[in-house]
Amino acid sequence: MYWSVVDERLIRRGELLLGLDFLEGYDAELMDLNVGKVGRPFKITVRYVEFLMVVRYLFSMPYRQLEGFTRALNRLIPKLPSVDYSWVRRRILRLNPSLCDSLRGSRGSIAIAVDSSGVSVHKSGGWVTRMHGKRYVKIHFAVDVKTKEVLAMEVTTNYVHDSKAALIKDASKLRRVSKAYNLLRRMSVKPIIKPKRNARADRGPPERRRAVRIIKRVGDEGWARMVGYGRRWAVETAFSTFKRQYGEYCVAKNMESIEKELEAKAYIYNMLINP
Repeated sequence: MYWSVVDERLIRRGELLLGLDFLEGYDAELMDLNVGKVGRPFKITVRYVEFLMVVRYLFSMPYRQLEGFTRALNRLIPKLPSVDYSWVRRRILRLNPSLCDSLRGSRGSIAIAVDSSGVSVHKSGGWVTRMHGKRYVKIHFAVDVKTKEVLAMEVTTNYVHDSKAALIKDASKLRRVSKAYNLLRRMSVKPIIKPKRNARADRGPPERRRAVRIIKRVGDEGWARMVGYGRRWAVETAFSTFKRQYGEYCVAKNMESIEKELEAKAYIYNMLINP
């Protein structure tokens, strides 16, 4: 059963690449967009822009090549006009895909894992290096450990500490979080965090002291089995899948565009892993 689900997820990636569902009602959607529009009318719909966004990020396609793609698509489907690369860039950057819209997994109380990973921005022409002294940014994920979906994310520079609390707050707006990686007692979230080897049972928050006592009694592996600590691998799996799909770099050239690119990629990632 498990492998059939994995196969279906991989097959759906091909369906997503050529998903032309946006053609249904295309003329009506375009007409609605231009009602009351002042100035140059829209030539393409929002759903067409989303389709081009998927093509760009899955293939790391520069905008000029994306313009060539729209020319070829126009020859196949005449109702879809070719689009100038600068215009389609503005339209893609104006999109704000919501992670909530890409979720199809479980509902109700869930377990999440939170972690961060670096992404290279070597194509940014040195902008991030000049502004922040680093050639990479950090992406922070809050992941549903069962479905591996990204419930919340944040993009920061290397100097920002892991924003676990903020991510869990965002994730809890979408689903009821029952367990997480950080200490969030006031949010009624049960924390599961492994204490350091030299941690003492008479100091720190009660949850940490309790974990130290259990580890001393049954060992690290026994504690991990009792509390379900091993499920944090889900966020590492999500990062691995994310980077295999998109590579370990961004194609954008400034921080605002980098954030939009990574948020859009997370949105597409959720669509790809949903059976």
